[in-house]
Parts: sequence; C-alpha cells; structure tokens
Amino acid sequence: MKPRIKELFPEIEQIKDEKLRAKVVSTWEEAIEEGGWRIEELKSVPFTLLIPECRINLVAHTRAVTNTALKIAGVLLEFYKDKVEINFDLLITGAILHDVGKLLEYAKDRDKVIKSKTGKLLRHPFSGSALAYKHGLPEEVIHMIATHAREGDGGYRSVEAMIIHYADFINFESLGGKI
Repeated sequence: MKPRIKELFPEIEQIKDEKLRAKVVSTWEEAIEEGGWRIEELKSVPFTLLIPECRINLVAHTRAVTNTALKIAGVLLEFYKDKVEINFDLLITGAILHDVGKLLEYAKDRDKVIKSKTGKLLRHPFSGSALAYKHGLPEEVIHMIATHAREGDGGYRSVEAMIIHYADFINFESLGGKI
C-alpha cells in the first residue's frame, strides 16, 4: 500500500526526513485499515460532511491544503525572512495528516458516507492526533493536527499550525463551508 499512498499524496516526497516520510505513510495506512476503507475508496470520501453533497474528496482537499500551506509559508519567508522560522518537513507532514482522522470519523453506509460511531464521539482532530502519536510523530505534528480545526481556537498555535489552520479554512470556506 505504501507506493499507493505516495501516489495519492506526492507531496510526501517533499519531506526531507526519510523517517518522517515513513511515519506519514504508516499513519495513513492504519487510518485506512482501522476505518474499514480500501485505498481505492479514498477518492470517493468527501472531505467534509458539512457541505451538502460535497464533491471534493479527501485526497484532493488534503493536497490543496498542503499546497496552500506551502505557498503561505513561502510568502511569509519572502517578506519576513528573519522574523519567522518555518520547519517545512513538519509543515508538510502536518498538512498531509491534518484530516487523517476523518477515516475514523466517517463510515460507509452503502453508497454514502456518514458519521461513524467513533465520529459521533470524537472529531477527526482527536482521532488523527491519536494516530499520529501512535506512529511516533513529533509533538509538533500532533499539535498541528489537534489544533487545525475549531478545537484549537483560543489556544496556542505554532506558526506551522496557524498556517495549516488558515490553509484548511481557506479551502473549506471557499467551497461554501460554514461552521
């Protein structure tokens, strides 16, 4: 399954740290397995259930958020060189994994995707953080996953976490999502 994950998320190859890349792949693999999905189904999983009849899939959304985050980081560094530090390996890792918990939050119900039992109890920032912790990802990445959604509002967000949070909401709200 490893090559298939990298095909779905080619941005993984931009992570310079080989061990970090491997942990990203293993986290996705477990989420797929634990959620009862097949890798072929990922492009049919909507990225959100909050937009009725959402036609944007989880893979496209994850890639869009990752690429938006990279562009934001590039602009910040261009204009604020010595004022901001961004760890690109951690940023890419957090962006690719920010919604991995949705594979546990959602379930298949014949021809549609619904909230799973787990999803009714724990939103994806919690289940995604747990998966990342289990796979030995750095605390900074767990922090990004945990704080990327409204669960992180009002608390501390690292620069990388802020970038992912805003990249995610730019993509969500531009498609008509409202919370």
